[in-house]
Amino acid sequence: MSSRPSSRIVGVSAHVAEHVLTIEEVEARVVGASDGFVPPTGVLGRLTGVRRIHHAGPDTQASDLAAEAARTSLASLGLAVADVDLLVFASASQDLVEPATAHIVADLLGARCPVMDVKNACNSWLNGVQVAEALIAMGQYERVLVVTGEMPSRAARWSVRDARQFVESVPGYTMSDAGAAALVERASPGARGEIMHRWFTAESRHWSVGQLPAGGTRHPRDVDKGYFVMDGARLRQAFDSVDVEEIHRALKADGLGVEDFAAVAVHQVAMPYLDVFAARLGLRRDLVVETLPDRGNCASATLPLQWQQIERLDLAGRGEPVLLVGLAGGISVGTMAVRW
Repeated sequence: MSSRPSSRIVGVSAHVAEHVLTIEEVEARVVGASDGFVPPTGVLGRLTGVRRIHHAGPDTQASDLAAEAARTSLASLGLAVADVDLLVFASASQDLVEPATAHIVADLLGARCPVMDVKNACNSWLNGVQVAEALIAMGQYERVLVVTGEMPSRAARWSVRDARQFVESVPGYTMSDAGAAALVERASPGARGEIMHRWFTAESRHWSVGQLPAGGTRHPRDVDKGYFVMDGARLRQAFDSVDVEEIHRALKADGLGVEDFAAVAVHQVAMPYLDVFAARLGLRRDLVVETLPDRGNCASATLPLQWQQIERLDLAGRGEPVLLVGLAGGISVGTMAVRW
């Protein structure tokens, strides 16, 4: 077991955007926006298991979703924004390339603390918690607010040229806008929400299988690069290349095994692959929390949403370990265990 100072995750708040689209409405929108292309009826639902997604309004920004979740989180803990030592905006989305979106969130909240952005696709929030825990262990901060605001709806390609372009654009049709926040703070060993385990890895040779290319130095002004593109078959192959025995060894090093967890939160892109991944890792499928069918892929807000579902449905008892599993483009994999 680790001898590092203990931190815990508390005040987890998450919400999806207000406008609901059924997957049938999504397909109809593609048909309406495209010049003659018609996808096979029901194909998105069959491929992914998604039934509905959630989009924010045209005036909503990623920072707005993050700030809303932050206010809820702090209120649930009886804290003011002045009680926060550091604010981390950890998201695949961002309001601007520069400055850090964390500044905008801080301005919305009236925060005066240091801020930073952390970005690693759908693992951004989990990596934000990782950074927060490390900084607390160093003694630099006592309380770190980790927030995310995801707006993937802005990168969905609705006007599709042909079947090939439709297939590479599928991720944009199954993703939802969402916000989430949580406080990471120094804690006594054994405290509720204590981080008991953390492990991260990457297989960066697969970075090109899923992209949102615009906005960087490669494609600074190419409008056509402002849409999600992904090779689903290559993405699955990339995640299949991850040695799950590394996860088992990392858990064992912290005195844990997959059989110990009362509930498991896993980032979800497609229900068929969730089944495959759970089987590969040796997880009891009935312990894996499902949010994808009715929430869509909420990028880095997925794990906080699942945390809330574990709370709401009382899926874990006091003191039982809960496992968070992050899967992200790039590709990255991360696990974190907390004491419920």
